[in-house]
Amino acid sequence: MTASTYTITGMACGHCAESVTEELERIAGVTAVTVDVDSGTVVVTSDRDLKTADVRAAVEQAGYELKAEETGFGEGDGPQS
Repeated sequence: MTASTYTITGMACGHCAESVTEELERIAGVTAVTVDVDSGTVVVTSDRDLKTADVRAAVEQAGYELKAEETGFGEGDGPQS
């Protein structure tokens, strides 16, 4: 499993979180999405490494902007580049 944290700009409410979650869950391999509206972060857990471009496209489809990928950790791994 891989968990990556992203910063998203423009989210302000629970509906925002639902929209982002819905789009991210459509990416093949995604197993869980946790959105924190207050901090503007989302943690995406997947069974494979995700392409940042795919995550960005999903976030933009929901109507928001992916600011940057902060961390990505696989089982027993350090940060991934």
